[in-house]
Amino acid sequence: MFETLSERLRRTIANLTGRGRVTEADVDAALREVRLALLEADVNYRVVKDFVARVRQRAVGAEILETLTAGQQVVKIVHEELTALLSVGERTFDLRGHPAVVLLAGLQGSGKTTTAAKLARHVVRLGRSPLLVAADPYRPAAADQLEILGRSLGLPVHRSPDGTPALAIVEAGLAAARRSGRDVVIVDTAGRHGLDEALMAEIGELATSLRPAEALLVVDAMTGQEAVHVAEAFAAVVPLTGLVLTKVDGDARGGAALSIGAVTGLPVKFLGTGEKLDALEPFHPDRLASRILGMGDVLTLIERAQEVVDAKAAARLEERLRSATFTLDDMLEQLEQVQRMGPLGQLVSLIPGLGGLAKEAQAAVDRGELKRTEAIIRSMTPAERRDPSILNASRRRRIAAGSGTTLSDVNRLVKQFGELQRLMRQVGGGRRAPLGNLLGRR
Repeated sequence: MFETLSERLRRTIANLTGRGRVTEADVDAALREVRLALLEADVNYRVVKDFVARVRQRAVGAEILETLTAGQQVVKIVHEELTALLSVGERTFDLRGHPAVVLLAGLQGSGKTTTAAKLARHVVRLGRSPLLVAADPYRPAAADQLEILGRSLGLPVHRSPDGTPALAIVEAGLAAARRSGRDVVIVDTAGRHGLDEALMAEIGELATSLRPAEALLVVDAMTGQEAVHVAEAFAAVVPLTGLVLTKVDGDARGGAALSIGAVTGLPVKFLGTGEKLDALEPFHPDRLASRILGMGDVLTLIERAQEVVDAKAAARLEERLRSATFTLDDMLEQLEQVQRMGPLGQLVSLIPGLGGLAKEAQAAVDRGELKRTEAIIRSMTPAERRDPSILNASRRRRIAAGSGTTLSDVNRLVKQFGELQRLMRQVGGGRRAPLGNLLGRR
C-alpha cells in the first residue's frame, strides 16, 4: 500500500543525506516533495499541512543546518514527526473483564468477520481462551463463515437460530462463555451496507448494554478518505476504543492509514496485512514510519520468524552450516519457512536498506521462481538431495522432466547450491569469505 509513497520519500531523503551541508532552501525543496508525496497518497490536507509545518519548524529552527550531519538530522526529524502522526491515542489492547468483551463494528465488505477470527488467534497467542459470537441476524452466511474460520482455528463459535435479535445472541454467547470457562468474547456484529440509521442504532444499543473492554471499528484502508468519514460516523454512536485497518497489503494509496488517527483521534490498534488468519499485526507507529521511509522493520521481521521457525530446527541448521553439511533438504525447509512468513516482497521491505528491492523480490515470486526451485528439489531422490555431485546428465534431464522445468533451470540451481556449499566451507574453515564480516569473522 505504501510502495509509491515510500519510493518518493526514499528519493527525497537520499537527496538530503547525499549532501554535505544542507541549506534552508534544500529543506524547503525536500519538504515540497514530501508534501506532494503525502497529498498524492491521499493523506488528509490539514494533516499534511500541519506535518510539514512541524518538520520545517524543527529543522530550520534547531540550528542544525550548518552541521555536516544536517541531512541525517532532518531525516531523523521527519521520522519522529511521522511516528508522532501515527501515535494517536492509547493503543493497548484491553482485555479486562470476566469475560472480556471485544465488539467489532464496520461496513459490510471491510473484512470484519475475518478480522474477528484473526483477533481470536492473536488472543490465543496471548494465553487467553476466546469464544467467537456470530451476532449478525440478517446474513446467515456471516455465521457460516465465522464457524468455518473458528473450526480452522479449533475455537468455538456461538450462533443462535435465524431471527434471534442481535442483543439476545450476544447475551446467550456471554452465558455460553461463562459456562465453558472462556475468558474473552469476540463479537462479530452485522455489517452495515452504509450508514444505515436502524443498524447504527442497533450497534449503539449493543455497545451500551455490553460495555465492551474494546469496541473496534474495522475499516477497509483501500477506501481512502471515505474511511475517515465512516470512522467519524460510527464514533458518534459507539464509544469506539480503536481501529483495525484491513487490506493494507492492497494497492491503494495508503492515505487513510496515515491520517485517520490524526483526524478522528482514534488509535489504530491492528493492521490486517493479508487474507490468511496469521496476517494481523499489532500497530507500531515507529515501525510503520521506518517502513515508509525505507529504513526497514527488523523487529517485525524477527517476530514473524519466531512464529514459524522451530528452535530445534534452527539449531540443527546452524550446526549444519558450521560443519558445511547443509543439504538441499535443508534448503527446501528454509524455502518453506520463508513462504510461511508472508509475501517475499513484504519481507524484503522489512530489511533495512532493501526496501527498494521489495518489488523486484515479489516479481520473482510472481514469476514462480521459488516454486520452480521447490519443484526441482522435490523431483530429486533423497540421495541426490544429500549429494548433488552424483547428478549426471541423465539424472538432470529426469529431474527437469519431473519438475516441469528446463535443464538449464536444474543446472542453475545445482550451480548456486554448489557456490553456497563452498562459501559455507570457507566460513567453517576460518578463511576469509565474502560474508565473513557479516558473520562476525575477521
